[in-house]
Amino acid sequence: MKKTSNYLKSPDLLPIAHGERKIGTFGFAVIWVGMAIVLAAFAIGGGGIINLPLDMVILATIIGSVAIGIFMVVIGDIGVEHGLSFPVYMRAPFGTIGTHIPSVVRGITASCWFGINTYFGSTAMNAILNLLFGFDNWFVCFLIFAALQLFNTSLGIKSIERFADLAAPIIILISCWMYVTLSDQAAAQGKDIWSWVETPVAGGSVFTAFMVVIMANMGFWATLAADMPSLSRFFKAPKHERNWFKRNKTQLIGSLVVMPIFNTFMVVIGAVSYIAVSNADPVVALQEAAGGFILGILLLMIVLAQWSTNTSANVIPAATIFSNVGGPKVPFWVGVIVAGIIGILAQPWSLFGVLVSALLIIGGVLSSIVGILFVDYYVIRKRRVNVEELYETEGQYKYLGGFNLAGMIAWIIGGIAANLLPTYSSIVGFAVGAVVYYFLAKNWWFEKYKQAEIENPSDEKYLGITVGRDWKIPVDEEVVVAPETVSERI
Repeated sequence: MKKTSNYLKSPDLLPIAHGERKIGTFGFAVIWVGMAIVLAAFAIGGGGIINLPLDMVILATIIGSVAIGIFMVVIGDIGVEHGLSFPVYMRAPFGTIGTHIPSVVRGITASCWFGINTYFGSTAMNAILNLLFGFDNWFVCFLIFAALQLFNTSLGIKSIERFADLAAPIIILISCWMYVTLSDQAAAQGKDIWSWVETPVAGGSVFTAFMVVIMANMGFWATLAADMPSLSRFFKAPKHERNWFKRNKTQLIGSLVVMPIFNTFMVVIGAVSYIAVSNADPVVALQEAAGGFILGILLLMIVLAQWSTNTSANVIPAATIFSNVGGPKVPFWVGVIVAGIIGILAQPWSLFGVLVSALLIIGGVLSSIVGILFVDYYVIRKRRVNVEELYETEGQYKYLGGFNLAGMIAWIIGGIAANLLPTYSSIVGFAVGAVVYYFLAKNWWFEKYKQAEIENPSDEKYLGITVGRDWKIPVDEEVVVAPETVSERI
């Protein structure tokens, strides 16, 4: 292999061509079935039912799910249109070096979520083994489960879709079974799940509790909304399609239909679990509410769901980000290992108690990035991107020593504003980040550092799949050409 002089041209981060995109509408839908079943959703349901009746928890969850789903689809067009991943496009609003700071924040967050979901799944795996063989060591299960997921992810996006195809129907059936089991347990105690509230609130406190559920849902999925391009670049889309909705059909059905339905159902299960046994963790609840073969089957769903969620929503984004930071010396599979190590070192077994509070903080910080991406891509560049320059160390995105200060300042201000108003963190973070970035970039930064696609907004030069273009990045002789890239693995 030849050594590289341009760390931006890592083979795993080059644009995905039209013919290499393997995930269709159905494929993304089944991936969402697994991704929606996560510990956070159960925790949100358990937290919401303390102050609100179940119907209000459901309404708040639907609103939050659809709202963040819109953000996902809007930002995901970056991947669909240009085949770019999140950390690569972030070179435009943050700079070729500046991209690493917010990207790594997202990468570490995704790694921690990998650890949390792995711990959750390992407790279910341990319960199954204990039921069948009397084995009881959750930490051994944790390490084995982590290794299996990381290996699955390293094989590429197609391997993940195949696993989702297998897991999705099982997850759907067992989720319904889980809901019925926990509802029966609550009913046996004389509790009506539709009217029971642990500590009812009134007046303005109702609205506050309602908004907390909305923002918690948005806060959790803001992590994926920010880097949806890392997934959407693998989605099938028609060439020469100028209709935004038709071009993003795969995303629209997955993120605006499938995700809200299954996310809401999981929040409901968390709420019913709390009603039944005063614990939103369904692994604990099921061990009290069921036994024998039924318990084993229900716990199996937890294992499959965490596996499906982690590979798609956490490990792929994190590995892509770490590969971007390390360049060609850190290929995708190494990024997968790094994500796994961080997830384990985070000691996720100690994080569950602060989950909802952490979601509000993280959501505000990351929703600020979503606002910046929206303004940069849609409002300022109008979806036109000088893609070849994203891979040049001395190109137009170098800015000041590799930093776009407009993006950095807007991100900091947006994140601070979001956390000053935590009840509305995701909305505040998005709005403040977007507005501050627009004024700084438009009236200051891009006056100093001219952008070709802004100065000459040509469709033929700067659009991707809309004009039938596959971006081809010239790789000079000194750049490492890996024997197998991500797209070839797929």
